[in-house]
Amino acid sequence: MTTGVAHTDGMRDVTTLDERWAVFHRWGPYALLAMASAVSLAAADALGMTGGERRASVVLIAAALLIQLWWNRAARTRPGPSPAGACYYAVRWALGFALTWLNPLFAFYAAIGYFGAEHLLPRRLHLPALFATAVTLAGSQSGGLPPNGPTGWALFGAILAVNAVLVALFGHFATLEEARSRARAETITELERTNTALQQALDENAALHSQLLVQAREAGIADERRRLAAEIHDTLAQGLTGIIAQLQVAANTPEPAVARTHMDRALALARHSLGEARRSVHNLAPVALADEGLPEALRKTVTEWSERTGVRAGFTVTGATEPLHDEVAATLLRIAQEALSNAARHARAGRAGVTLSYMGDEVTLDIRDDGRGFDPLAARERARTRAGGFGLDGMRARAERVAGALTVESEPGQGTAVSARVPLVRHDP
Repeated sequence: MTTGVAHTDGMRDVTTLDERWAVFHRWGPYALLAMASAVSLAAADALGMTGGERRASVVLIAAALLIQLWWNRAARTRPGPSPAGACYYAVRWALGFALTWLNPLFAFYAAIGYFGAEHLLPRRLHLPALFATAVTLAGSQSGGLPPNGPTGWALFGAILAVNAVLVALFGHFATLEEARSRARAETITELERTNTALQQALDENAALHSQLLVQAREAGIADERRRLAAEIHDTLAQGLTGIIAQLQVAANTPEPAVARTHMDRALALARHSLGEARRSVHNLAPVALADEGLPEALRKTVTEWSERTGVRAGFTVTGATEPLHDEVAATLLRIAQEALSNAARHARAGRAGVTLSYMGDEVTLDIRDDGRGFDPLAARERARTRAGGFGLDGMRARAERVAGALTVESEPGQGTAVSARVPLVRHDP
């Protein structure tokens, strides 16, 4: 904003100065001609002007007035140096010189030659034109033209030399001022370009910001959908699978006590799955982590899974346990639940083991079974299982969401080992 204000002020100053010079070049010659005429005719008797000189002065004054009237009209179509401007300057100088020859006081009008040479004449004629004007003024200052005797010529020469030096100095200063004005104009032009580019950049940034907001919103919606899909898979889908398995056993057993046991398990699973579904919708930690740490939640998960499936399973903790961040703990618990669910549905395992290892700045979760195994490369080619779950891709996505990684080692007939490695991010107090 400061640059824009400075740029506007600079433009206003330059415009004002140019307007003032334009007014002077238009009306200044009239004013100087009127003043010189009044002073010169008033002092005509004192200077000894003859009647012929007075009549010649009146004619020259009229000519000067006419040439100025003509130029003020012609200048509207000739803003810069031109042949017409050079002709006007030369005629005006000649009239000023002739009037000063008749009466030295007409030098007031002849002094107009010092002004306007830069916009009337080509650059190469600037100094000659100023020197010609200095000749006229030196003649007036030395007592009139032509000089009187050797003393008059010597005085004229000395005054002319002084005027020539002044002309050279003022010409040099004018050149410097012109260079500074040109540099200022270039700076103003550059500022205009910079401001335009800056405004375009601001507009582009605003559009980009809006686009990023839309993309962030869409990414947030997509991420939330993936989270809910994964949570539903880990809660409702697995819970329903367990309920179906318990109900099938209850329906196929002839013993009421056994059937009742499996019905109770199905009911407990239904209640547990409902609670987990509600917590997933509200983005809360799994119910198993609500009151206990990850090791105990994993221990209960493994025990319940073993009781439900009839597969022998063990749980081990290595390293110094530490309270983990809720997101990290929930991620590892969900991975364990999914891996155990896959083992129950697909592996036909007789034994499984889960190990939680605290290793410095990392936590590792390993789930192993002695089931029939599979080809991991072939499994990765399928984005989803035939049942519609997320499987290995879902576990891998969960681990990557907390800057971790998941690896799977398995061969047909050789069992399966799933290992999740995540950063050890401690629980926020």
